[in-house]
Amino acid sequence: QVRLVESGGGLVQAGGSLRLSCAASARTFSTYAMGWFRQAPGKEREFVAAINWSGGSTNYADSVKGRFTISRDNAKNTVYLQMNSLKPEDTAIYYCAASRQTRLIPTKVGNYDYWGQGTQVTVSS
Repeated sequence: QVRLVESGGGLVQAGGSLRLSCAASARTFSTYAMGWFRQAPGKEREFVAAINWSGGSTNYADSVKGRFTISRDNAKNTVYLQMNSLKPEDTAIYYCAASRQTRLIPTKVGNYDYWGQGTQVTVSS
């Protein structure tokens, strides 16, 4: 079992930045691929970014490429999402997730085995 706890959400003006953190309980954290997803009101949960077990490979949704950066610190059992140049359409609940997949960087909700409770990000115009 892996427990994930997100933090760092909040209210920010358009063009601003936020850094989300996700702390994991698993001693085997470094074996999991990690991802960030988001869900806006009335919409399905969508992929934002993911990183493989070592941190050597990443994948991003087209809507956040060049603005968001995912990273991880396996010594701290933590994954981060640095969000710059935020837009009102980035407003959503952001979820951290862990996947046992090791061959590819998973981008679908169904590929992930564990989820955090989410953190709200609100971008005002």
